[in-house]
Amino acid sequence: MNNLKKFFYETIYLTVGCLITAFSVNYILKPNGLITSGITGLAIILEKYLLIDYYLIYYIATFIILIAAYILMGKREIMKIVFLSVLYPTVLMLMQGVEFKFIENDLLLASIYFSLFYGIGVGMILRKGFSFGGTDTIARILNKKLFPSINLSYLMMILDGFIIITAAFTFGRNIALYSIISQFIFTKVCDYIMFGFGTKLYKLEIIANQYEKISNYIMYELGRGVTLFKIKGCYTNEEKIQIESICSPNEAVMVQKLIKKIEPRAFVKVLPVVNVWGKGRRFIDINAED
Repeated sequence: MNNLKKFFYETIYLTVGCLITAFSVNYILKPNGLITSGITGLAIILEKYLLIDYYLIYYIATFIILIAAYILMGKREIMKIVFLSVLYPTVLMLMQGVEFKFIENDLLLASIYFSLFYGIGVGMILRKGFSFGGTDTIARILNKKLFPSINLSYLMMILDGFIIITAAFTFGRNIALYSIISQFIFTKVCDYIMFGFGTKLYKLEIIANQYEKISNYIMYELGRGVTLFKIKGCYTNEEKIQIESICSPNEAVMVQKLIKKIEPRAFVKVLPVVNVWGKGRRFIDINAED
C-alpha cells in the first residue's frame, strides 16, 4: 500500500515537472525562435531540416539513447530513464495542440522566462533522481566506454556546446548567444531547485583543548550529533582531538560564541554543505531519494 501511494505521488510530481518543462519549450522557447541545449535543442534543430515535429524526433532520439544505455551500461542504469522517455515527449505532444504564447517580441525576456520555467521543471525531476535520457546519459556512456579519464561534466559541456554551435549555424549567432544566456540561468535555477537557496548546513571541524565542553554543548544544548577524531599535528607532533559536527548557520554562530568565550585560540574550520543524507533534523533520508 505504501509503495503504491509513493508511486502515485511520485507520478504526480514528475508529471508536474514535465508540464512546467514542456510549457517553457512550447509556449516560450519555440514561439520566439529560441534554442536550448540537450536533446530538446537538437530535436528543434533537426525539425528545421527534416520537417518532422520536434517531439517525434525527441521520441526517436531518446529511444535510441535508451537502447544504447541498455546495451552498454545494463538494465539498472535505464530504470529511471524509461518513464521520463515516454512521459515527457507525450506531454510535449499534447501541449503542442494548445495555441498559447507566454511572451513575444522580446528575446532577452523570453530567454530569462524560459530559463526560469525550464530550470524549475528539470530541477524537480533531477531532484528525484530521474533523468530525461538526454546528453547526460550520452555523456555517461562516453565516460564509461571511451573517455574514462575525462570528467562527466566536461563531456556534457562539450555535447551541449556542440548543439549550441550547430544552432548558431542554423538560426544565427544572436540566437546562439541567447542560448548561452539561457543555459547559464537555467543551470543556476536548476541547482537552486535541487539543493535549495543558499547553504542551509555547515560542517564544523574544531581542534580545541576544551573539546569536551564544546562537544557537550553541541550535543545537549543544540541537539546536534558530534564525531571525535584523534589527529596528530605535523609541526608540533602532538596528538589532539578534533570535533566534527553538522549544524545550521545559526547554530554555527552559537558555537562560535561559545568558543570565543572558553577557548579563543581554538582552530575552527567552517565548511558549507550542499546536502546531507541521514537521519536527523534537516537531513534527507537516502531512501526518499529513490
